[in-house]
Amino acid sequence: MKKVFYVLWAVAFLFGAFGVYQKLAYGDLFVNFGSRVVWGLWVAMYIYFIGLSAGAFLLSSLVYVFKMKIFEKLGKLALITALITLICALLSIWFDLGHQWRFFEVFTTPNLPSSMMAWMIWLYTAYFLLLLGETLLAFRIDSGKLTGAKLVRKQRTLQILASVGIPLAIAFHGGVGALFGVVASNPIWHSALTPIYFLVGAILSGCALLTMIFVFLWKDKTSEDYRQISFLLGRIVLVTLLFDLLLEWSELSISMWLGSSTHTLGFKEMLYGHYWYVFWIIHILLGVIVPVVIFLVKSRKPYWVGLASLLVVFTFLGVRLNIVIPGLVTPKIAGMASAFFSKRLLYSYTPSSQEWLVGLFIVALGIALFYIGDKYLKLTNPHN
Repeated sequence: MKKVFYVLWAVAFLFGAFGVYQKLAYGDLFVNFGSRVVWGLWVAMYIYFIGLSAGAFLLSSLVYVFKMKIFEKLGKLALITALITLICALLSIWFDLGHQWRFFEVFTTPNLPSSMMAWMIWLYTAYFLLLLGETLLAFRIDSGKLTGAKLVRKQRTLQILASVGIPLAIAFHGGVGALFGVVASNPIWHSALTPIYFLVGAILSGCALLTMIFVFLWKDKTSEDYRQISFLLGRIVLVTLLFDLLLEWSELSISMWLGSSTHTLGFKEMLYGHYWYVFWIIHILLGVIVPVVIFLVKSRKPYWVGLASLLVVFTFLGVRLNIVIPGLVTPKIAGMASAFFSKRLLYSYTPSSQEWLVGLFIVALGIALFYIGDKYLKLTNPHN
């Protein structure tokens, strides 16, 4: 199975690298978004990976802030996972930029304090530096080279960094939600619930990713700790999944019940339009109903807990696509869709092959980084 996985990874990486070449050589020539549907797959992947990073980091706080011994083995694994998914998120949004090499201008000429996007990027930078420092310090402490008062000081510093990281992770991912929420011209985004919905989704997807990694890749699967941790992680994912569903129901039910025809266009597109299958089949059936049943019936079986978490992780990209796309493919002014005709002025969107290939490259790169980290840092080895 490992050989099969290596072959599949190599194929994915090579095809993905070709997509990256196309993007760097020809810009946005082969993408399917345009002047009306301005965001596509890469933006959805960006908020997807950012959520994975924030969720994994917040789970690490159970170890380094709240000192929960049962999750002690997961501390460094959670930090590395958060770091890798953050890199994937930043790559995703970098590829979405029309002029990638001008990204530094958000630092040199930021539109502060009025720009939500500038605030978000600055928060990412602070989060990245803090996450990197905390990760290095955690490995330094566990190396066994520190003793006595010096060890105590380093542990205290680590706890302080982790404590600062909690509001920072909440702020930057809530900021992503606020970036969407402040767009008053797009009713499907413009809601006070949007930042909270993003944050809960981050905790859900990040915890599910860490649960999946722990269940399937942990070396010692015979210990009682392995079963207990799997059960507790599964319970966290289940509770967060149900809470996320409650927020989604609140937003959809109120908007569809009393919203104006203009206000509900994006929601109708999501529920009954061209992308209905993303919501009902990928999200609700495979991402909610099946995992909830598994968690309730097979909660003591680590393999099934891992399978349910895997379904949550892989279907959650559909949730992010349902945030980005339906609100953009609905005209804001009656008749606008037929006023002008051009490939870049369509109110429809399906990711192009190049967009999928670049996305495949980002995923393959993330897997490679995790493989290297696990090989040399022994993240999934309980005896490291």
